[in-house]
Amino acid sequence: MSDVEREKAADRVALLELRRPPSNVFDEALLTELADALLDIDETDDVTAVVLCAQGKHFCAGADLRGLGAAGIRRVYRQAYRIFSARTPVVAAVHGAAIGGGLGLAMSADFRVASPGARLTANFARLGFHQGFALTVTLPRAVGAQRAQELLYTGRSVSGEEALAMGLCDAVADDPREAAVEFAGRIAASAPLSVRSIRATLRRPLIADVGTALDLEADAQAALLGTADFAEGVAASFAKRPPHFTGS
Repeated sequence: MSDVEREKAADRVALLELRRPPSNVFDEALLTELADALLDIDETDDVTAVVLCAQGKHFCAGADLRGLGAAGIRRVYRQAYRIFSARTPVVAAVHGAAIGGGLGLAMSADFRVASPGARLTANFARLGFHQGFALTVTLPRAVGAQRAQELLYTGRSVSGEEALAMGLCDAVADDPREAAVEFAGRIAASAPLSVRSIRATLRRPLIADVGTALDLEADAQAALLGTADFAEGVAASFAKRPPHFTGS
């Protein structure tokens, strides 16, 4: 069974749904499938916008990168780069949690529609880890450098309502999927060639920065995988207790 399913959501709007419920934790295989789907859509003439959504309780709870090392993380992020590089605009429908790499995936989209109770979290520092999925670039781009520092240093969660107020998402709706389809429909009402051309121009500097950031993040993450603080952060997360870091 496929981990990414494509459906027609509306006129000139395709829906891509992650199907690894309840938390849609990703790995290289899922990101490859998603990237393939997005790049396939780029080659069609009947889709002008994409809605990215997910089955289950959460949009995406990130990835488990333990044991991968720098080479494995780079393989995962090669697929992330392909996702960023696709040419068709994407609106992410975020429900439940978008945590860590899951937030990074949501930020790869052009726009985000979140439920009021959604939980958006760059929790890396609370795991003794380094941010990934190009959040080094996308988070400051959305909320500003100062707010991005605060979110990354503290690892705190942001609700859908607060995310809207700070620019982390673009709309809040009780049914984010339905609202995302409506949002995408407004994009799809424009000329398809114009939309893709405008997007390519606007995202050109982003794609260049994303490529550099993914390489730096992979190295930083690999360097921290073997630390005592990372082991403690993961253990504390599973036990749902505060971590006790020692700086080692």
